[in-house]
Amino acid sequence: MSRLRGVPIDVWFEPIIILVIGIGYALWYRSAKFTETERVALEWSNLQHTILEHIKLTVVATIIVVVVAIPLGIALTRPALTRFEPIAVNIANIGQAAPAVGLLVLFTFWLGTGFRTAVVGLVVYAILPILQNTIIGLRQVDQRTIEAARGIGYSAARTLLLVELPLAVPVILNGVRTALVILVGTATLSTFIGAPSLGTLITTGVTLFLPKLLVSGAILVGLLALTIDWLGRLVEWVATPRGIS
Repeated sequence: MSRLRGVPIDVWFEPIIILVIGIGYALWYRSAKFTETERVALEWSNLQHTILEHIKLTVVATIIVVVVAIPLGIALTRPALTRFEPIAVNIANIGQAAPAVGLLVLFTFWLGTGFRTAVVGLVVYAILPILQNTIIGLRQVDQRTIEAARGIGYSAARTLLLVELPLAVPVILNGVRTALVILVGTATLSTFIGAPSLGTLITTGVTLFLPKLLVSGAILVGLLALTIDWLGRLVEWVATPRGIS
């Protein structure tokens, strides 16, 4: 209960924002008059499929990024590999610096269109925040704490698992949250290479000049990004060891 009394403001305030926007959109949707194209696109059976495809694209890309970036970040903080850190970070930074659409088009020439190409492009684009935060989080662990763990007989691996990683968790999870939000927004561009997503609503709205469809797509992407960001913040708060802000 004492833990609940200390809930940070963003943990409980963000869902209120999501709820207000969601209710506002629902009320607008009920009162708006849609064209036949808008009505078909926003019909629940079609919309549900589009949302699920967007979430699937985001989740698959996130899992791959986490599986690659966190172990790589851990490895680069070990003394034997630390000299390779600038090289790895600079390579990851290329993906972040390049335009997302450009990356997707580039990979299309190599892998063709569709879901797989979209996932590869998203992974390259979102790997930097998690990699960088993993390195920063582990570097911030007090060296005296590590030495104390080694002094009581912990091996290097046990020190990493029981001391360094738990203390680095808040920073690492913050990087995961950042990557998730980036992925949700960038996944809308997958529609240009034949992978269904909420971006389909936006591009259709722009192409056919259907403002209500465009607005619906933008609001739904925003709601999804806010929801995922809040879930990530909730996990970050729960996983943060007591005594660490």
